[in-house]
Amino acid sequence: MRAVAAIVLGLIACAAFAAAVVLRPHLPPAERGRRLAERTGCFGCHGPGGLRGAHNPGRTDKTVPGYEDDLMMYAKTPEEIREWIRDGVTAKKRASQTWREQRERGALRMPAFRGRLSEGDLDDLVAFVMASAGMPEPADSLAAAGLARAEALGCVGCHGPGGRLARANPGSLKGYLPSWDGADFPELVRDSTEFRQWVERGVSRRLEADRLARFFLGRAVLKMPAYGRRLDAPDVPALWAYVRWLRTPGPALGTQAEGLGDHP
Repeated sequence: MRAVAAIVLGLIACAAFAAAVVLRPHLPPAERGRRLAERTGCFGCHGPGGLRGAHNPGRTDKTVPGYEDDLMMYAKTPEEIREWIRDGVTAKKRASQTWREQRERGALRMPAFRGRLSEGDLDDLVAFVMASAGMPEPADSLAAAGLARAEALGCVGCHGPGGRLARANPGSLKGYLPSWDGADFPELVRDSTEFRQWVERGVSRRLEADRLARFFLGRAVLKMPAYGRRLDAPDVPALWAYVRWLRTPGPALGTQAEGLGDHP
């Protein structure tokens, strides 16, 4: 009996470990940064999601900059974004007497988070701010067309700017929508064929045939729409080109995602 009990306990432990691995979240840097920004209080001045800054009496620009439209007036590189977060100002702005005078007139002033955030935290916040600002943009024309179509089709409404966030999705397997540059993506989309099925049908045939997958897909609050009748012929190749570009590892994107290996 002891041997049987030991085997049962071992199987339970293995099942629990497997479940923990499957359910473990793999949030991309931009999403980790978004959640950190919310916890750190960034949205108090920069507005919901960092997209609508609060009024700032005394300043000639009148409002706190939002990440989406105003960022390029203040920071043009990842390092400059990091300087703003870490030091409250870039070295270039600090050297400007005009900027210092404007800062003194403003009611709201950017705080310095040096000593409060780790280097990894700064990396994630930079990734989030860059994603919100649409930085960087694809140089490849097909990938750029894919990003434009993703915006026109409403994909970024759920998946966030550039498809780089992992917003909450109650009832889903991991509780959030997968980002296109995240570690979860290959679990759902193995190749260009499955990608086309997701876009056109709202689900891949592989997961549609899986009972457990169907359970979680059906239980999720937010469900992937079927775009089949709303697509133009070049859309899927362009979207796939953008996803492949996004998943190309590189410090500019703040991602460690692995590339996807085939073409539509």
